[in-house]
Amino acid sequence: MRCLLASLIVTLTLAMLCCCENDPKDTSGSPSAASIKITKEVANAFVKRQKRYHLYKRFSQHYPNSMEQLHERCENFPPCGYLADQIGFSMAYNHFYGRY
Repeated sequence: MRCLLASLIVTLTLAMLCCCENDPKDTSGSPSAASIKITKEVANAFVKRQKRYHLYKRFSQHYPNSMEQLHERCENFPPCGYLADQIGFSMAYNHFYGRY
């Protein structure tokens, strides 16, 4: 048992020394600019271009829904915005502006 444990420790020590050894080609501690470059295909796979808008997205940008307008109206009035954080938007809006 002791022999097995000693051989395991020696093997792990040798593996650690091999992994932690500095590269003789690399003289500086930081990577050079040439080692950081990647190919165009890899870069394109990593960074995706934004897709074109669909008709619904264009329509929704020009005509926001009515609830969003009500939220903005309540947020712009500080007491309503504070009360909305406490009890919820619908109850705060009903308290200050009546039924929506």
